[in-house]
Amino acid sequence: MTKTVLTGITTTGTPHLGNYVGAIRPAIVASRAANVRSFYFLADYHALVKNQNPEQARQSSLEVAATWLALGLDTDKAVFYRQSDIPEIPELMWIISSLTAKGLMNRAHAYKAAVASNQESGDRDPDKGITMALFSYPMLMAADILIFGANRVPVGKDQIQHVEMARDIAQRFNHVYGERFILPEAVVGEDVATLLGLDGRKMSKSYNNTIPLFVPPKKLRKLVMKIKTNSLTPGEPKDPDADCTVFDIYKAFATESETTAFRNRLEEGLGWGDAKQELFEYLDAHLAIARGEYDRLIADPASIEVVLQSGAKRAREQSAALMSQVRQAVGIVPLA
Repeated sequence: MTKTVLTGITTTGTPHLGNYVGAIRPAIVASRAANVRSFYFLADYHALVKNQNPEQARQSSLEVAATWLALGLDTDKAVFYRQSDIPEIPELMWIISSLTAKGLMNRAHAYKAAVASNQESGDRDPDKGITMALFSYPMLMAADILIFGANRVPVGKDQIQHVEMARDIAQRFNHVYGERFILPEAVVGEDVATLLGLDGRKMSKSYNNTIPLFVPPKKLRKLVMKIKTNSLTPGEPKDPDADCTVFDIYKAFATESETTAFRNRLEEGLGWGDAKQELFEYLDAHLAIARGEYDRLIADPASIEVVLQSGAKRAREQSAALMSQVRQAVGIVPLA
C-alpha cells in the first residue's frame, strides 16, 4: 500500500550539518522507497513567524532549495514545491479555522511558552508581542498536511503536538461535513542523529553554534577548529562518548569502520588539533561534489525556480481537486 509522506522545511536560515543528518539526509533516502509518495516543501509562510526581513526570506528560500537539490533529491519522484505557490493551503486554513476551538490553539507549546515568558518578565499583558501567525501556526501546519492527504509526517519530538492537532482538526471536519480528510500520524525517527554544535550544545541557529553545510573549505576548517573540547593534551586518552562534539560530527558522516578507527585513535591519545584536522578533511571530501552543485545552483536561481514551479503544478493537481471537494462539503458552490 502506498503511503503519502510530507515534510516541510522552514526557510529561516542557512542549512547546517545538523539539518543535513537530522532531516535532509533521511528524508531523501525515504523518498526513494517504492511504496512512498513524498511531498517536500519550502515552508516560507511559516518562516514569516520569525523573519520579517524580505531579503533574508528570499535568500533562505534560495539556499534551502539549492541544498535539497544539490544533495540529490529526485524531483521527478518527490514533489518539491514552495508553500506560497499553493493557494489552496491558506484557503483550507481559513475553512478549518471555522471548526477549530481557540482552546485547542491555547494549548500549543510555542504559544504557551511565549505567554510564560511574558509572565516571567512581569508583563501585565500575557500576549504582548505574540502575533496571530505564531498563535495560528498549528492551523497552517494542519492545512499543509491535510491538503495532500499525508498519512505520515516525519517530525522532531517538539512537533508531535502539531500533527496531533491536525488529526483532531481533521476528525472534527469529518464529523461535521463527512469523510474528506485522511488522519495523519506523526513519525519520529528515534535513530535520527542530533548533532552537537560548536559550543557543545545541540547544533541550532538559535544558539548561533552551527557549521553551515556548504561553506568554502577555508571557512569550514576555521569553524571546525573552533569546536569546544576539553583540556586533555596529546597523548592523553579521550572519551569519544563524553559529549565529544568532534567525534559526534565525525560518526554522523563516516562509515562504521571509519568511525571505529577514529574512536580508537582518540582513546589512544590523538590530540584535539589533529582530530579536528581529520574531521575537517573528512567533511571537506564528503561534501565536495554536493558543494560544487550547490554553488552552481545558487548562481542560477532561475533553474531552481523552474523546479519549484514544476513541483507546484504537480502539487496543485491534488490540492485543487481536494479543495473542490471541501468547498462542496461546506456549501461554497455555484448557485446554478
